[in-house]
Formats: sequence, structure tokens, C-alpha cells
Amino acid sequence: MTDFKEIGDCPITKTLGFIGGRWKTIILYILGDRTLRFGEISARIPAISRKVLTEQLKELEKDGILNRKKFNEIPPRVEYSVTEFGKSLKNVLKEMEKWGTEIE
Repeated sequence: MTDFKEIGDCPITKTLGFIGGRWKTIILYILGDRTLRFGEISARIPAISRKVLTEQLKELEKDGILNRKKFNEIPPRVEYSVTEFGKSLKNVLKEMEKWGTEIE
């Protein structure tokens, strides 16, 4: 392991700044290459509250990892998809999936 002068210099800390927390990686894993509506994401993660899901989606969008597309319809429709920048995490998520499968 490499020693870092400051924890902020650590590349893992930098990565976790984008996808850290309990739900972000799960949201990204569920979205994959799909475009899903809020309700579809929520249904796939029943343990997350709507409030927390909204917060996590906003953070991922702010960090440039997710696209949020709002349609001018009634009732309102919003769709989420992974940006090109977010897709650069695909290998990280695949390795997490592989590791999780191996420890079963």
C-alpha cells in the first residue's frame, strides 16, 4: 500500500467521494445501461426511503454521474440514466459484484 501525505490524496477516498455511502453503488448497479424512472428505481430498492433516494439521486446528478431528464407532462415524469462519466465506474461495480459473489 502507498502512503499518502493527506487522506484527500488517496485515490480510494476520491472514488468514495463520488460513490460512497449505503445506496449510491446500488443505484448505479440497478441502473446499469438502462434508463429508469424514479418509481422503478424505488421499487428495486424497497429498503430505501423516497427522501433518501431523492437525495442520493440529486448527489449523483450533481457529481455528473447520472443524467436526470424531466418531461413536461402531467403527471410529471423523470428518468435517470448513467452519464459517460458514470459509465467509467462500470469496471469498479463489476469487480464489486464479482467479489460479492465469491464470498458467498
